[in-house]
Amino acid sequence: MNHLVITGGCGGLGSALLAAFHSPHWHLAAPGRHQLDVTQPAAVRGYFAGRAVDLLVCAAGITRDAPLARLDEAGWDEVIAVNFTGAAACAAAVLPGMVARGAGHLVFLSSFSALQPPAGQVAYATAKAALLGLTRRLAHRHGGHGIRVNAILPGFLETALTRQVTAKRRAEILAAHSLGAFNTPAAVAGFIHHLHHCLPHTSGQFFQLDSRLGR
Repeated sequence: MNHLVITGGCGGLGSALLAAFHSPHWHLAAPGRHQLDVTQPAAVRGYFAGRAVDLLVCAAGITRDAPLARLDEAGWDEVIAVNFTGAAACAAAVLPGMVARGAGHLVFLSSFSALQPPAGQVAYATAKAALLGLTRRLAHRHGGHGIRVNAILPGFLETALTRQVTAKRRAEILAAHSLGAFNTPAAVAGFIHHLHHCLPHTSGQFFQLDSRLGR
């Protein structure tokens, strides 16, 4: 039996991942914030204590969009805590068990904003860029233990996290996609399933899954 944990798993992507990995061979856990608050180190340690994890998908995320000069310290800290520090804490909690078993896979959900930060999204872009550095560092450090670490840049998805985006901004984002369409949670989940099962020699990589080409 393989064990998958999806942090922030109550959203649209979490549901899609549960569907993609639904199988008698998988035990699936998708804790939301009430079950696992990734910003609380003691809660993270307690949740993962004694829990064998074969695949960890760090999908917990929030936005608090504002220019740096108008973003208060609490907002900055919350975005970094959920999107980066919480992901790092979850990885740190499962890595000893993966090292002991000589196998495991960490997948971090980064963002196109890490590569092309939009105006007013400084904290989110910073946190998601930090995940790319963490991906490379952990892949290098733990490759010899049989552990893979990869980052997914899923693109703009129609989920609860993006409902606050105005129609005008949504149209601007869509116009930047060369295919004229947003990615979907089901497609992202399918890619992660393929990455885990069919690309066993792939680690330390960043996968952008939409059709934006950058500036």
